[in-house]
Amino acid sequence: MVNPLSLVGATSATAMKQFNIHEAKARLSSLVDQAARGKSVIIAKSGTPLARLGPINESPGTKVRFGLLKGEITIADDFDDPLPEAILRAFEGE
Repeated sequence: MVNPLSLVGATSATAMKQFNIHEAKARLSSLVDQAARGKSVIIAKSGTPLARLGPINESPGTKVRFGLLKGEITIADDFDDPLPEAILRAFEGE
Protein backbone atom coordinates (compact mmCIF):
# COMPACT_ATOMS: atom_id res chain seq x y z
CA MET A 1 0.00 0.00 0.00
CA VAL A 2 1.25 3.49 -0.88
CA ASN A 3 1.81 5.90 1.99
CA PRO A 4 -0.41 8.94 1.24
CA LEU A 5 2.17 11.25 2.78
CA SER A 6 4.74 10.24 0.19
CA LEU A 7 2.38 11.43 -2.55
CA VAL A 8 2.18 14.98 -1.25
CA GLY A 9 5.79 15.60 -0.32
CA ALA A 10 5.26 15.64 3.43
CA THR A 11 8.45 15.88 5.41
CA SER A 12 7.19 16.08 8.96
CA ALA A 13 7.04 13.08 11.23
CA THR A 14 3.40 13.79 12.11
CA ALA A 15 0.76 12.39 9.78
CA MET A 16 -1.62 14.73 8.03
CA LYS A 17 -5.33 14.08 8.44
CA GLN A 18 -7.11 12.81 5.35
CA PHE A 19 -10.65 13.78 4.37
CA ASN A 20 -12.76 12.54 1.50
CA ILE A 21 -14.07 15.16 -0.89
CA HIS A 22 -17.61 15.10 0.51
CA GLU A 23 -16.40 15.67 4.07
CA ALA A 24 -13.89 18.33 2.95
CA LYS A 25 -16.71 20.25 1.23
CA ALA A 26 -18.80 20.14 4.39
CA ARG A 27 -15.86 21.28 6.56
CA LEU A 28 -14.12 23.65 4.12
CA SER A 29 -14.26 26.69 6.38
CA SER A 30 -12.78 24.73 9.28
CA LEU A 31 -10.09 23.19 7.07
CA VAL A 32 -9.09 26.61 5.72
CA ASP A 33 -8.83 27.89 9.30
CA GLN A 34 -6.52 24.96 10.10
CA ALA A 35 -4.40 25.76 7.06
CA ALA A 36 -4.14 29.39 8.18
CA ARG A 37 -2.78 28.09 11.50
CA GLY A 38 -0.09 26.10 9.68
CA LYS A 39 -1.66 22.64 9.46
CA SER A 40 -2.06 20.70 6.23
CA VAL A 41 -4.73 18.14 5.34
CA ILE A 42 -5.04 15.67 2.50
CA ILE A 43 -8.17 15.56 0.36
CA ALA A 44 -8.94 12.15 -1.13
CA LYS A 45 -11.45 10.60 -3.49
CA SER A 46 -12.44 7.01 -2.78
CA GLY A 47 -9.49 6.77 -0.39
CA THR A 48 -6.94 7.93 -3.00
CA PRO A 49 -5.11 11.12 -2.00
CA LEU A 50 -5.56 13.79 -4.68
CA ALA A 51 -4.69 17.13 -3.13
CA ARG A 52 -3.19 18.82 -0.11
CA LEU A 53 -4.68 21.88 1.55
CA GLY A 54 -2.10 23.76 3.54
CA PRO A 55 -0.73 27.13 4.57
CA ILE A 56 0.80 29.59 2.16
CA ASN A 57 4.39 29.81 3.29
CA GLU A 58 5.44 33.42 3.12
CA SER A 59 8.54 34.08 5.10
CA PRO A 60 9.12 37.65 6.25
CA GLY A 61 12.57 37.65 4.61
CA THR A 62 11.18 37.49 1.07
CA LYS A 63 10.80 41.25 0.65
CA VAL A 64 13.07 42.96 -1.86
CA ARG A 65 15.87 44.87 -0.21
CA PHE A 66 17.07 47.54 -2.62
CA GLY A 67 20.77 48.31 -2.51
CA LEU A 68 21.67 44.91 -1.11
CA LEU A 69 24.44 44.43 -3.71
CA LYS A 70 25.54 48.06 -3.91
CA GLY A 71 29.20 48.14 -4.90
CA GLU A 72 29.19 44.42 -5.84
CA ILE A 73 27.93 44.77 -9.42
CA THR A 74 29.32 46.96 -12.17
CA ILE A 75 27.67 47.82 -15.45
CA ALA A 76 29.86 48.76 -18.39
CA ASP A 77 29.54 52.31 -19.68
CA ASP A 78 28.64 50.98 -23.14
CA PHE A 79 25.94 48.63 -21.80
CA ASP A 80 23.12 50.26 -23.75
CA ASP A 81 25.09 51.20 -26.89
CA PRO A 82 23.80 49.80 -30.18
CA LEU A 83 25.06 46.31 -31.01
CA PRO A 84 27.68 45.84 -33.73
CA GLU A 85 26.31 45.07 -37.21
CA ALA A 86 27.67 41.49 -37.19
CA ILE A 87 25.77 40.64 -34.01
CA LEU A 88 22.55 42.26 -35.27
CA ARG A 89 22.78 40.20 -38.48
CA ALA A 90 23.30 37.04 -36.41
CA PHE A 91 20.10 37.77 -34.45
CA GLU A 92 18.26 38.18 -37.74
CA GLY A 93 19.58 34.85 -39.02
CA GLU A 94 21.87 36.27 -41.68
